[in-house]
Amino acid sequence: MNDLEKKVNELRDLCFSESFKNGWHTDENGKILDKNKGEMISLMHSEISEALEGERKGLMDSHLPSRPMAEVELADAIIRIMDYCGRWEYDIGGAIKEKLEYNKTREDHKRQTRMQIGGKKF
Repeated sequence: MNDLEKKVNELRDLCFSESFKNGWHTDENGKILDKNKGEMISLMHSEISEALEGERKGLMDSHLPSRPMAEVELADAIIRIMDYCGRWEYDIGGAIKEKLEYNKTREDHKRQTRMQIGGKKF
């Protein structure tokens, strides 16, 4: 495991640990909840939608007023993603490393391809 994978997986473990100890994964008796993956993914999506709204309106965050709302909501999205990956023990660090390497080989990720009509320039 390289440094990138290790650091990302450490962030995953931190986010899951914080969520777990704050009761996001257990009932009032400490019993593990049967979490709905779709609901958890929807919560990730909602954080990104809030970031979009913050960008659209140029808002500062209401909880961390020294930071742009979009920045804080994107942090929330990452926390939710890492929590999810921790809950199901996904090797997200390894997946990110492999995906970055794979993307280097993709024709549709090259600048000249993206800029063509019908490409991925936006």
